[in-house]
Amino acid sequence: MDFSLGAEHRMMRETVRDFCEAEIEPIAQEIENEHRFPAEIFDQLAELDVLGVPVSEDYGGLGADQLTYALVTEELGRVSGSIGLSYAAHVSLASKPIDTFGTDEQKERWLRPLAEGEYLGGWALTEPASGSDASDMDTTARKEGGEYVLNGTKQFITNASVAGSILVKAVTDPEAGYDGISTFIVDPRTDDGFEVTTEWDKLGLNASPTCEIQFDNCRIPADRLLGEEGDGWEQTKETLQGGRISIAALSVGLAQGAFEAAREYATEREQFGQPISEFDAVRDMLVSMYRKTQRARLLTHEAAWRYDQGEDVTLQSSLAKLDASEAAREVAEDAIQVLGGYGYTTDFAPQRFYRDAKLMEIGEGTSEIQRLVIGRELGL
Repeated sequence: MDFSLGAEHRMMRETVRDFCEAEIEPIAQEIENEHRFPAEIFDQLAELDVLGVPVSEDYGGLGADQLTYALVTEELGRVSGSIGLSYAAHVSLASKPIDTFGTDEQKERWLRPLAEGEYLGGWALTEPASGSDASDMDTTARKEGGEYVLNGTKQFITNASVAGSILVKAVTDPEAGYDGISTFIVDPRTDDGFEVTTEWDKLGLNASPTCEIQFDNCRIPADRLLGEEGDGWEQTKETLQGGRISIAALSVGLAQGAFEAAREYATEREQFGQPISEFDAVRDMLVSMYRKTQRARLLTHEAAWRYDQGEDVTLQSSLAKLDASEAAREVAEDAIQVLGGYGYTTDFAPQRFYRDAKLMEIGEGTSEIQRLVIGRELGL
């Protein structure tokens, strides 16, 4: 086993870290306060050529591995959960499925602009009446001649209001259960019958748009079907393996950012004539925060490495996502405690990490669902 990062991995991490500290960290709280999606940051990320890290080079991506992608996502989360979330949704959920399941024509038309950063993408699975049972969906796609007609509502869709394409899950055969779900590429800029009906205010992550979208006889060409009819649920399960690794990486970034904020404060803040980091209670809290962050990072890197070996990572991705998401929330909460009253103010970052971290335990499968998946994989 080799736990060190190779030269290319280190170079990518340092490049993205430098960018994050120079361009994102100074505005991280501002965009959160303003509930403003920072389009200019994503334009700069496109210039850095990281919007298609794991996407094939043939279609504008870097062709890099999952570990590289995890490192980029972690660095973004270290300074801004909102930017990290929109980034992860764009890459894992909106781009990678086209790379994996699309035709050459679909990749050229829809994947290339995503990977090159012409616009961001979204992925629409969840519905108002569905949550953990994401397969229980009411959105339908009916074929009429050379078109599909979509009707229904999708809920909690990241990037929908700023996206140039959205992958939509819809029922094409109501009698077939899981095998009756298909995936379609929708263009929210031009397709009639598509509407963003709500952009939610949230506990955190408010610089990343989360939307309700509706389809009212939305007609799209038949060549927008991704794969074959009925492939949608198997595509979803495969997509979520990589997606959960990205949420684990984002969670590690949030935990790292919170730990660093607490450590910096604790080594500078003095009480009773000494830095508070020298008091056992604070020191032990910081050690625990570091331990949880490092444990989550190791699980995430293992999952990414196994993904890159072509292994089924259902167990490893769920384990990494479960551990890292809970670690992010716990570490951020302890960071607030280290800072005391200052930690409760928006002048300091821990409160933002704390609010952002909570979604990590909900999105792309709740912690309860991860425990269910892990139990099944263990034969329990």
